[in-house]
Amino acid sequence: MASNYTVLGIQLMTTGEKAGLWGGLTNTNWDIMEQISGGYTTQAVTDGANTDLSVSDGSTGATLAHRIIKLTGSLSAGRTVTVPLDVQTFYIMHNATSGAQTVTFKYVSGSGSEVVIPNGATKIIYASADDGTNPNMVDTGFIQAVVDDTSPQLGGDLDVNGNDIVSAGNADVSIIPGGTGDVNLGADTIQVGDNNADATITTQGTGDLILNTNNGSSSGSITIADGASGNINIAPNGTGAVQAGGNLVKNVGTETIFIPSVAIYSTETAGADAQTVETTATRPDLKVLDYDASTIEYGQFAIAMPKSWNLGTMTYQVFWSPGNTNTGNVLWNLQAVGVADDATADIAFGTAIQVTDAGGGAVEDVLVSSVSGAMTVAGTPADDEYTFFQIYRNASDGADTFTGDARLLGIKLFYTSDAANDG
Repeated sequence: MASNYTVLGIQLMTTGEKAGLWGGLTNTNWDIMEQISGGYTTQAVTDGANTDLSVSDGSTGATLAHRIIKLTGSLSAGRTVTVPLDVQTFYIMHNATSGAQTVTFKYVSGSGSEVVIPNGATKIIYASADDGTNPNMVDTGFIQAVVDDTSPQLGGDLDVNGNDIVSAGNADVSIIPGGTGDVNLGADTIQVGDNNADATITTQGTGDLILNTNNGSSSGSITIADGASGNINIAPNGTGAVQAGGNLVKNVGTETIFIPSVAIYSTETAGADAQTVETTATRPDLKVLDYDASTIEYGQFAIAMPKSWNLGTMTYQVFWSPGNTNTGNVLWNLQAVGVADDATADIAFGTAIQVTDAGGGAVEDVLVSSVSGAMTVAGTPADDEYTFFQIYRNASDGADTFTGDARLLGIKLFYTSDAANDG
């Protein structure tokens, strides 16, 4: 009876056969088994066609009779390596081909599963003929480099063992959570920068960079806006303030200018009366403009407003002193007009805005009115204009009930700035 062979080529001799040849044949069988258990070989992969691996019965050297197979050759596209349907074993396959192409390992026929080996990767694959018609190739996933796995997962924490996470070829290191997940860095201090170089923290796209605490809960924020000439906005939470070195930082917003009565002059027509009121010798003198209780009288002043003024409306407060003891009301009115370079000053003032304050005190008391409503400066306000103001007491209005002179001490103007300085 003739000898039989296993699917991987080991010769199975029958009783009484091969007299005098058993020694050599047995040694060959042992060589084949050694190859099957741990042998290494290379196999060139054909570019342009499948590479079919086969068994050479009773002889060593056949690729399929080796446990470790290194695939070589130069490929221009992904190629396929096949094995016969009756092979049931496992292989350590290394795709060492050039050309950066994948190699697919599968049975020669049937619709069973196959394993794709990325270029440069090593995989442990077993051939399973559970279904004789559509046998499968199965990737065990053992000794697999992370680069070979398109979706690697960890079963626990990643311990870098004192090493760094680095990339090659100037490639970025990207940490991208899924969906709305966040990247959490649990260290008390986060350091950026390399080898004493300048460090930059930036967004990847056109989004703003926002810095806050406690996930934005009850936190102020610093927002660096994207785009040309974008603002950097520092927004404290609630009544918090912006500080630098522990000191408050001045912000744009409401500003004040105080105009004392000595800077306010009587008009040529119906002017208020400039006076000095001595309280007691060597104590404060009151420099005032006296406004009559029965006649409308006027005072004026003029200033060049700061360039940081937003050219909008203003409000004001009146500082004054009663000429006698009386609790009646004084109706103060302020109006303004701006005059541009090389334009006439012979121009009407804007609409007067009135603020009412009660006498309520004794002679030589200092009284302060509430803040007025918004006053619009007439003309077309612009930078570098000369702005005239006129203040008067509306003594002819029956609502003005203070019986004595109202002595003007000064005016506090409130305006809104929209620039950090006047440069």
